[in-house]
Amino acid sequence: MSEIHMPRLSDTMEEGVISTWVKKVGDKVASGDVLVEIETDKAVMEYEAYEDGYLVKQNVSEGDTVPIGEVIGLIGDSPDAVPEDSGSSDAPAAQEKEEPKDEEPKGEEKEESKPAEAAPAASAAEGDSSGERPRTSPLARRLAKEYGLDITKIKGSGPKGRIVRADIEAAAKDGSAAHDAPAAEKSAPSTSAVPAPAAQSASTQDDVRGSEEVKTSNVRKVIARRLTESKQTVPHFYLRRAIDAEGLKAFRAQINEQLSSTGVKISFNDLIVKACATALKLHPEVNTSWINDTLVQHHRINVGVAVAVDAGLVVPVLHDTDKATLSEISTRTRELAGKARDNKLKPQEMSGGTFSVSNLGMFGMDSFSAVINPPEAAILAVGAMRPEAVVVDGEVAVRNRIALELSVDHRAVDGAVGAAFLKELAEILEEPMRIIL
Repeated sequence: MSEIHMPRLSDTMEEGVISTWVKKVGDKVASGDVLVEIETDKAVMEYEAYEDGYLVKQNVSEGDTVPIGEVIGLIGDSPDAVPEDSGSSDAPAAQEKEEPKDEEPKGEEKEESKPAEAAPAASAAEGDSSGERPRTSPLARRLAKEYGLDITKIKGSGPKGRIVRADIEAAAKDGSAAHDAPAAEKSAPSTSAVPAPAAQSASTQDDVRGSEEVKTSNVRKVIARRLTESKQTVPHFYLRRAIDAEGLKAFRAQINEQLSSTGVKISFNDLIVKACATALKLHPEVNTSWINDTLVQHHRINVGVAVAVDAGLVVPVLHDTDKATLSEISTRTRELAGKARDNKLKPQEMSGGTFSVSNLGMFGMDSFSAVINPPEAAILAVGAMRPEAVVVDGEVAVRNRIALELSVDHRAVDGAVGAAFLKELAEILEEPMRIIL
């Protein structure tokens, strides 16, 4: 009997969601077969078997969130093999049953030293009166606490009655597992007959606002966590410059005319990505990262291209962008964007970025400030091409222009260094033959 553990499928992954069990209990499994589809912090990925056998147990259900390393299933020599208890998967449940034993004396002391009306709140916080808590996933316990639910009142739908995320969300909607009134009333003044807003349950507040909780993907949760960390821990500074895009526009038309027979079409973003790689080669100080109080210099130029998908935002990476031709960049970008939208990106296709480009020009945005994608030191935000009246050779003329904004990590890159890079990039885009030289 061999265990199937939740794998680490990306460098930032801490837990995964079981999206779909491709193999069912009793199915024959060959090495290389897809066992399960797992939703990571970046995409839904397939996990393959490493040995032959039969899937004899699924420790977790579809929709469950599982930490890296936890046992999610068992493979045996025959479909009738009796699954053995897995120490890894049962340990948390055993620990949960032991915890109340250590807490019981504390609970008794609280009951002796505090008024009787405080006892219900204490017991609700620690679990049911029997001293045993139901089998739950770590995520389920956290969600129950956030929703203000008594987890002992929730019936689990997972294996052996285990409470999973779906059970918590269902209980939050119908309000059947809310904590007893004394716990809520404790936070409100005793002289007030109307409960304070803070004491209202989440479901009650949602009813008042006409709102409902939306199920969020693992990708969205990680986006929220990582971007919050970026804004809180990375000292951003911003550099802005508009470029004359007349030469770039003519250059793109000329290249696409020459490539018309190949079926490859170069976009403005392809040109900007290649120009960034060229500028990074000339200014390697920007192609760095600040990691654990150490400045790391990257010798490869890997440009990430932000792609909007239904789940949020993913950044597939074009490795060795400075060495790729425009045709290769165009083809590869479209291939990766398609995979991103289909949740088929592989870990290596989203890892190793040293610089990123985020383009919202297609949405008509004049300009915007992008959040750095750690551990990269900078990200370029690209606005829409706009015709503007400008002074050229002493006369007013209408020219197409593009606004660029560079967000920079001040720990790794100084202002003058970032400004020199953006100046170089602007000059390359205004003299686009330099992109291919």
